[in-house]
Amino acid sequence: MVEMHLIAVRVELPTNTPVVLLQEVGGAERTLPIFIGTPEATAIAYALQGVVPPRPMTHDLMRDLLIVSDVEVTSVVITELRGSTYFAELNVRQLDRLYTVSSRPSDAIALAVRIGSPIYADDDLIDAEGVWLSHEDDDAMLSGSADDLVDQFRAFIEEISPEDFSTGA
Repeated sequence: MVEMHLIAVRVELPTNTPVVLLQEVGGAERTLPIFIGTPEATAIAYALQGVVPPRPMTHDLMRDLLIVSDVEVTSVVITELRGSTYFAELNVRQLDRLYTVSSRPSDAIALAVRIGSPIYADDDLIDAEGVWLSHEDDDAMLSGSADDLVDQFRAFIEEISPEDFSTGA
């Protein structure tokens, strides 16, 4: 396992796709870019900025449920990439019992940011998918802020209609 540090949530240009950047702690400092949805990116960015919403967001609710259930998230592990989809696991402890729970990386990261759990990536995954980003590469490829993500999400919500979810049957 390679310990990772969440360094940023950005928007990749020109596609305006949110990406979370996890960087290897120590060692080669490779970066694992994981493309995620706008709502998840907003949730992570809010937590990073310490934004407290008037009502709990989903990941805040999840954190609160874990706390009242006396469940500790001991770590988040980004486990693999299948096709273009990343997979993750939450390692949790309740009293003396250990559990592993499957998760989307974006949800696992959003929760880890809220509770301070360490984030890891599988050795083989970081060897295969980790990249070295210079500051110039980072600035040239990525831009955006939490406000940009929120604005994009609001635009998405305003333009969507119930018909967008129909199956066409």
